[in-house]
Amino acid sequence: MNKQFWQDRWTNNQIAFHNAEANPLLVRHFNALKRRTDSSVFVPLCGKSQDLRWLAEQGCRVIGAELSRIAVEQFFEELGAEPRMTSVGCLRLYEAQAISIYQGSVFDLTPEMLGTVDFVYDRAALVALPKEMRDLYVPHLVNLTSSAQQLLISYEYDQTCDDGPPFSVTEHELRRLYEGIFDIRLLERQEVKGGLKGKCPAVEAVWNLR
Repeated sequence: MNKQFWQDRWTNNQIAFHNAEANPLLVRHFNALKRRTDSSVFVPLCGKSQDLRWLAEQGCRVIGAELSRIAVEQFFEELGAEPRMTSVGCLRLYEAQAISIYQGSVFDLTPEMLGTVDFVYDRAALVALPKEMRDLYVPHLVNLTSSAQQLLISYEYDQTCDDGPPFSVTEHELRRLYEGIFDIRLLERQEVKGGLKGKCPAVEAVWNLR
């Protein structure tokens, strides 16, 4: 899976993964995070998620990273805000209100660019990556955010039913990636109504990593 895969999805408007409202699991479990009222939150592979707007409404300073320029521009257009745009290294930074999004590869983002992060909200990043890329992403994210706590959402299903993404990330896989770095706590598991993509029985889980 390469960058072009995701660029093509946005170009062709194949974005069934996009939700028009804030994720209910985020809303229900936001208070599980240890945070200040003005906490900074990093949202990797954020797309044009309404979760960004919801987090900003809670008083957070929101920093996203998204590969697709189309997704970033649509987000601010739907927000009704004209973002300020600057070049930061090989990335483009869009900023408006309390929301900043780095457009480009998350792997090109550095701790110096990102600044202090109080927590990470990972709804669509880990599950978007195949195993070999997860093995690169996790240490990069941990270094990028100085091991900031996470609220992480995953899917579990029979991977032979669908090739992904989103990919199945079991508890065993999650612990393989993060154990020894974080205390991993399950907050909730629920069945995906109608199945994943309407065809695969699946469970959605939300985790607190500290």
